[in-house]
Amino acid sequence: MLQRTQSSLTYLDRPSASKQREDILVMLHGYGSNEKDLMQLAPSLGENLHLITPRAPLVLAPETYGWFPIEFTQEGITVDREAAGRTKETLLGFLHGIVDRYKARENKVWLMGFSQGAVMSYLAALAEPALLHGVIALSGQFPASPSLVNAEPDLFRALPFLVVHGIYDDVLPVTNGRHSERWLQEHADRLTYREYAMGHEINAEALELIRDWLYRAKASP
Repeated sequence: MLQRTQSSLTYLDRPSASKQREDILVMLHGYGSNEKDLMQLAPSLGENLHLITPRAPLVLAPETYGWFPIEFTQEGITVDREAAGRTKETLLGFLHGIVDRYKARENKVWLMGFSQGAVMSYLAALAEPALLHGVIALSGQFPASPSLVNAEPDLFRALPFLVVHGIYDDVLPVTNGRHSERWLQEHADRLTYREYAMGHEINAEALELIRDWLYRAKASP
């Protein structure tokens, strides 16, 4: 496993065992974490995926990063939407660089995000769905006005989505997952939504679902 620095984002890189043109899964960590976090899932996801975990650009503390600033208030979490938009462009540039560097299959990647990383996954899919094979959104929150930023609705509709949320999530309550489900049911043709008896985390059941969903989605035309 190597740590590499691209012009935009530092990332960890675990190549696939496959000899064919690679399926690449880019995994986006949550607020207050780093690129090492989701790479720990690698043994559970199998050897035939090229795994890449970028580090978010906002430095919060040593070894602690975020994709965009947030504040915790009595009314809930508030988001710096302008900063999120700028980071979305950075992420899209990064994904294009990954596709070019590693010759990704069909010039696309799979995108998985946890918490704030799930928000970034949604934003990337809404902005440039042609860049993605599909999206896995874990314990996340959907953009407030997705219809306003859905650049290519027909391509977005064709993307497969897996959305997972914990019933006992006390950071981003399960209502966020259910809101995502309702919107995606109307705007995406291939949606899998699951809730588990867990908090703001990825438990063993969710991890098994992710692995099986990826296996089936990779095999689908």
